[in-house]
Amino acid sequence: MKNILRYLVISCCLFPLACTKVVEVDLETAEPKLVIDASIDWIKGTAGNEQKIKLSTTTGYYNPVFPAVSGADIVVTNSENTVFSFVENAGTGEYICSNFHPVIGETYTLKVVLHGETYTATETCIAAPDIENNIEQNNAGGFGGDEVEISYYYQDNGNEENYYLHRIVSPVSTFPDYKAEDDGNSQGNLMQEYFSDKDLKPGDMINIRLYGISRRYYDYFRKLLTASGAGGGPFQTTPGQVRGNIINQTHFANFAYGYFRVSEVDVRDYTVR
Repeated sequence: MKNILRYLVISCCLFPLACTKVVEVDLETAEPKLVIDASIDWIKGTAGNEQKIKLSTTTGYYNPVFPAVSGADIVVTNSENTVFSFVENAGTGEYICSNFHPVIGETYTLKVVLHGETYTATETCIAAPDIENNIEQNNAGGFGGDEVEISYYYQDNGNEENYYLHRIVSPVSTFPDYKAEDDGNSQGNLMQEYFSDKDLKPGDMINIRLYGISRRYYDYFRKLLTASGAGGGPFQTTPGQVRGNIINQTHFANFAYGYFRVSEVDVRDYTVR
């Protein structure tokens, strides 16, 4: 990839006039659709009572801003019919709950009412294993042996099928690095995960998050990564429609993008040596 970039730089130096004009193709923009970002993350060691759901709409390819959606009524209900209300921070499209009560194995139902239409989804809170403290660093890692590589470990529960989402944020990546994984070939084992980059340097902070996720979310997220090309994070403009578990109960065809997920999350920070 670096060789390709070097070739492009040389080409631009030889042909400066050809590289000074940015060409934007006149693309057709579909009608905006609702996007419901309803990821409930219960970080270990916290009460998990502070949660946020964000509403926006799709937009044109060249527009870097996703318009916020205000005026919705949002509640999440558990199996005992306890209601947790999400109230908008006025004009932001961000709906906040300060008394949410996460419980592993509990089933929750999301309900969003907007412009006379009702959207619902149901999900179970999935546990996450602990990330082991023995994070390792290899300064001759990666496929070419020229990258700084860290590896971390976590213990799989051998009594059940498990699905995991990994999210890694580092100062050398524009977007978070994601990976969805199952334990099909590692049932009950100590599992290992890697992250490497040749641009990492001593003092760089790497944030690791390990989520417990459902099988359905695992399938959804892998499709999302495939649609996005998995090159720079899954939340870019995608060439295809990837639908989640949110259903429009009023007009089924007028679906919303997004997913309602409830996960326990383990978090570790690692400083490159």
